[in-house]
Amino acid sequence: MPIAIFLLPAFFLIIFLTFWFRDKRRLINGIWFNLFLISFVGTLGLYLASLGNEILNWVLLMAVALVVGIGLLVFLFMAFLLLWNARIVWKREAHTLGNSLTLVLGLGLLALWLVNIFAPQRFLPEWVNTLLAIFPFIVFYVLASFYNYLTTLVLYQFNHPRFNQDYIIVLGAGLLHGNQISPLLASRINRAITFYDKQQEKGKKPPKLVFSGGQGADETKSEGAAMQAFAIAQGIPAKNTLAEVQSKNTLENMRFSKAVIQQDAQKPAADCHIIFATNNYHTFRAGMYARQAGLKADGIGSRTSKYFLPNAVIREYLAVFLMKKRQHTLVIGAMLVLDLLSTGVIAWILGR
Repeated sequence: MPIAIFLLPAFFLIIFLTFWFRDKRRLINGIWFNLFLISFVGTLGLYLASLGNEILNWVLLMAVALVVGIGLLVFLFMAFLLLWNARIVWKREAHTLGNSLTLVLGLGLLALWLVNIFAPQRFLPEWVNTLLAIFPFIVFYVLASFYNYLTTLVLYQFNHPRFNQDYIIVLGAGLLHGNQISPLLASRINRAITFYDKQQEKGKKPPKLVFSGGQGADETKSEGAAMQAFAIAQGIPAKNTLAEVQSKNTLENMRFSKAVIQQDAQKPAADCHIIFATNNYHTFRAGMYARQAGLKADGIGSRTSKYFLPNAVIREYLAVFLMKKRQHTLVIGAMLVLDLLSTGVIAWILGR
């Protein structure tokens, strides 16, 4: 089999790299990477099988069986894995909806299995079953969308900014007891300080740290001011810190920090080298908001406890999904229309 069969994955790889280096904060990067990965793995498998090496073929077959087997096991036990994670989160975190997403999803999967077992659709009117027929396709679309988001999020973790930054925006999070830095928020500040120290160690001028976060209704001081005081206590010179204290969400973090930077630098933010620091699971969505705010800034992420990641990633996906709700509504609406049209055509043909 000619090596030319690898032209298709090479084509997808070139497109992916072009989009990736142009802007890492776009969901389309995941689509192009997955097209490359699927085409490369498929082409490589065909090429190895064509060599006619019996041992190699057995190794290839075992590898495929292993991957498929693990995938099936995860799929079959997904509900129980989610509920197990929910139990851990329930013991260690506050009992909020945002921290209960694995619980909700796990119970939802169990409910779907029960529905499939008892098949209640046989008792429903035909028009209801017609509408429900589209449900598996919507589920597949949402799962494909989640997989693409997950791919993009993982790829974004390979972002390594150069040590030539002028500013690092540190994104705020809620304060404990209204005035104390939480462990999660401390990890964001420490991630920025680590980058600050490394840039200084390389003989470069250290970046200014912009601590961004307003004051919530249950807080006695702004997140920006609390973070700034925390960093100064860690040894960062006050002259290398700035505080943005008006923002209420991530988009405002970016917009208001941009204004603070431009006022401090006395030039457009586009002429400055800027990155932001947040938790690893939040980097991609924060990057999307930076793009909306007109900031050419990528993120660096602090590590998050493994038990907390499933909830955090699901929450981030839902937020990203809602950011693109118009596109998703159009796609799902088109699927529903096609389902109704196809059902009508089939009924018309059978009735002739």
